[in-house]
Amino acid sequence: MINDLDKSLETLLRRELAPALVEQVGISFAAPDSDFPPSSVTLPAVDLFLYDIRENLEIRNPGWTIEYRDDGTATRRRNPVRVDCSYLITAWASEGSTTRALDEHRLLSEVMKVLLRHPTIPEALLEGSLKGQEPPLPASSLQPGRLQSVSEFWQALGGKPKAALNYTVTIGVFPERAEETERPVSDKTIGIRPGLEIGQ
Repeated sequence: MINDLDKSLETLLRRELAPALVEQVGISFAAPDSDFPPSSVTLPAVDLFLYDIRENLEIRNPGWTIEYRDDGTATRRRNPVRVDCSYLITAWASEGSTTRALDEHRLLSEVMKVLLRHPTIPEALLEGSLKGQEPPLPASSLQPGRLQSVSEFWQALGGKPKAALNYTVTIGVFPERAEETERPVSDKTIGIRPGLEIGQ
């Protein structure tokens, strides 16, 4: 499910960024540590590092969802657990750039505009298990992140601090499989014997 979210975000960026950028920019989900970029990523690049996953208790919705089929049978499963997936997004200039900070800020600005255009991830771009989730997957940009200390975060990764965007998407996770329910009662017949008086 989380990998479906990664794929959906990559699709969003590749569709919305300017074609000239898409042709030359790599997209990564690796940790932005001192060994970045990994061998599979060519600079310049945008990195979306998933650093925090936790249940969103504010929109918890306990209970069951029942889905009816055309044949009259039904399945039921618990309502999804709402989970916040928080990314730290950074931009990385090409190795030969002489204006690295400016290039990274320009790339980060373009990514920021894409994310701000979409308060929810468009349904058409959702991958795998995220398709058809209700309500649509809400996303928030430029909000306070989950990091307790940004300086300690970068120190732990062994890298130099960089400008970064905080981006959080709330997905629905079904921890249990759907289970079959009995055929629901759709008709009820009451029989009355002829000649029976009311009250007898």
